Amino acid sequence: MYDILIKGGTVIDPAQGLHEIRDIAIENGKIAQIPLSTKNPTAHEVVDAKGLIVVPGLIDLHVHAFWGGSTYGIEPDAGNISKGVTTVVDAGSAGASTFPAFRSHIIDRSKTSIYALLNIATSGMVFHDDSELHDLNRADVLHTVKTGLQNQDRVVGIKARLGRVQAANNDREALKRAIEAAELLNGFVMIHVGNSSTPLPILMDMLRPGDAVTHSFHGFGDGILDESGEIIKAMKEAQTRGIIIDVGHGSGGFSFRSAEKALDSGIFPGTISSDLHIHNIEGPVFDLATTMSKFMNLGMSIYEVIERSTIAPAKTMGKEAKIGSLKPGFDGDVTLMRIEEGKFEFHDRLSKATKLGSSRWEPGKSIYGSQRLAHVSTIKAGKLYRPWKTLI
Repeated sequence: MYDILIKGGTVIDPAQGLHEIRDIAIENGKIAQIPLSTKNPTAHEVVDAKGLIVVPGLIDLHVHAFWGGSTYGIEPDAGNISKGVTTVVDAGSAGASTFPAFRSHIIDRSKTSIYALLNIATSGMVFHDDSELHDLNRADVLHTVKTGLQNQDRVVGIKARLGRVQAANNDREALKRAIEAAELLNGFVMIHVGNSSTPLPILMDMLRPGDAVTHSFHGFGDGILDESGEIIKAMKEAQTRGIIIDVGHGSGGFSFRSAEKALDSGIFPGTISSDLHIHNIEGPVFDLATTMSKFMNLGMSIYEVIERSTIAPAKTMGKEAKIGSLKPGFDGDVTLMRIEEGKFEFHDRLSKATKLGSSRWEPGKSIYGSQRLAHVSTIKAGKLYRPWKTLI
């Protein structure tokens, strides 16, 4: 007898190439194999998933979960596991000096699995003016690597915020140090871009295959579109080289115009992340499912969207043998969702464009889509959480 049996749902698991109706079993906190000879499997708890999609627990590659310790932090369980996200990567909220508190007070106490990109600035994101890299003395490689090695089970790489606000004219040197630290930790680098002192093509050229650019569709100057509104050559070259094009929606990191132009040009996000934080959890982000829904309404298939929210971020993190799939032996993390049909309004970060039909743009504040993903329930490490149950 299994612990949990999810029956009759449409399983979408891109890691296995699955998009079909089948049952999923969980035993001892792991996905269990259901032998073909077992005609009527039984379980302590049976979940009727008819009419629902059943996917690996969602993974958000870019959130800010240092609640109480960062100017951007949210309470991680209220914003993630309660919305279908079982694993997150905190993108630079803590640096080497502040990570011990983040781990002790947040990571180790949360039901959501939290991994981290250490901010190359040892302070992390604690300044109200976001100026963590104005002083390069804060970009301490040795201190960062020491903290990362002490927390190898949770640290998966390095974050560098390279906008003028965050780094002034120090963006290239900060990125060099971030890459140096990441190499010593065997992790990836994620860079925050938008209005950097150094042109975006130069920064992307410094990245290694497997590193990530977040806020890729931000819509500000010095973005993926040139002055004529075409995709810059460097973006296509970076994707070909294996650079991860991450969404990182955030309050100011996503424009419908940039995203649609990118998709029309064959530039698809490698990972779909929310950049969920205290300033956008009540809009325009809300949760990862809303960001996923936006890309469905921009023309990506449900399969493509699920892939970029499960196995793709798992691979970026180096955790693809543990999470991101419903393969037997993987962590028992499952998200049940419903595809709702109707007329739904979605806002971008700019709130300056309304998409009507397939390509016509008019002044406005939203796009209107015909579908959205709605969270139904979450299973984390073999434990079932329903939306009405308190998670805190």
